[in-house]
Amino acid sequence: MNSLQEVWSKRFNHYMLEVQKYMRFVFTGHIALVLVFVIGAVGYQYSEWLKVVANTFPAEWLVAIIVGFLLALSRPVTLLRDPDQVYLLPLESKMPAYFRSALRWTFWSQIGLVAIIYIVGIPLLKAVTELTPQQIWLSLAIIIILKYLNVHIEFNYRYANRGASLIIDRITRGLLSILTVQSALTEGYSYVVIFIILLFVYNRTLAKRVKVQPIPYEHFVKVEQNRMMAFYRFANYFTDVPHLHGSIRRRGWLNFIYSIVPYSQKSAQSYLVYRTFIRTDDHFYLWVRLTVISGLIALFVNMPVVTWVVAAALAFATTIQLKYALLSSGDFRMDRLYPVEPAQRKNAVRKVLRLFVVIQAIIVMLCDIGQPMFFVTGIIIIVIGEFTFQMTKDPSIEY
Repeated sequence: MNSLQEVWSKRFNHYMLEVQKYMRFVFTGHIALVLVFVIGAVGYQYSEWLKVVANTFPAEWLVAIIVGFLLALSRPVTLLRDPDQVYLLPLESKMPAYFRSALRWTFWSQIGLVAIIYIVGIPLLKAVTELTPQQIWLSLAIIIILKYLNVHIEFNYRYANRGASLIIDRITRGLLSILTVQSALTEGYSYVVIFIILLFVYNRTLAKRVKVQPIPYEHFVKVEQNRMMAFYRFANYFTDVPHLHGSIRRRGWLNFIYSIVPYSQKSAQSYLVYRTFIRTDDHFYLWVRLTVISGLIALFVNMPVVTWVVAAALAFATTIQLKYALLSSGDFRMDRLYPVEPAQRKNAVRKVLRLFVVIQAIIVMLCDIGQPMFFVTGIIIIVIGEFTFQMTKDPSIEY
């Protein structure tokens, strides 16, 4: 490597290839269809609500709180790796150039979400306030400045304090960001200047401490590892991530479910699959998240067709992903030491999925109970779940 800039470029290219490799499995056909229906339904509901929203609605505070919260979440993307704690030590004096590239990418990769959320709030601001277009877009420029400051402050704070008491830093920056955005939306520009100066001084104070301290490689490597693991867990809901191993939790409060499994030799696989599903975070939280999303859509979207489409798509996603996860486990299991027919495990997985698809259907129906023909939602979920299990190809099962 000729320079640290080349190191950054090579790592950034590898990172983008890694993200693209898994994101193409995330935005597949059925997910794209769900997003189209969800965005369309939410947009329709939002436009209808704007027609009746009261002029006293605190739109400025709502937008400021949401945007300020996102501004405070400015975790740096450094792409540092564990060996860097040794191999980059001789280049510590040249690392600022590397971190400048990292902070530029951190800013541009995070500003998009903040800008989109603010732009979504513009129709609400126009409906209940008398802000001019110039004032609204000036506020967006102020938000961009705030994001720039938040990115650099969080990096310098982590650098100077090794991440200790980060929550206090985020709360402080969040409150200042909320007050700044709210002041901008209420034309209190003198307060905007004061709050921005406070953030600037805070950043300069941290920057001075950074100059006299060694680089906290261990902390930044851990932050990067946690960030990538979060991405891999998200991608694992849509495709298999080979090097991801989910954590295990006992979840004793769900022990009563095991009592439905008969105590017999033929039920050994059922008992094993129940415990695997309930205790494995990846499997259990996948079901919880998709059920919650489906329930929220049913609760807040007053369009039955949209609810049915989303419920069907998520029931399909739930069944196919859990079927693959529970049938294709490559881990060693004690049942492989015994003469167990492969069909027994498939039947056990079918029983588990039937039970939890029915529970998903009941939860979504309860959320949809205020709509006409709410029972259709539950029927769709159960039918799609059963059809998906029967018609999709089984993964290879090793014994």
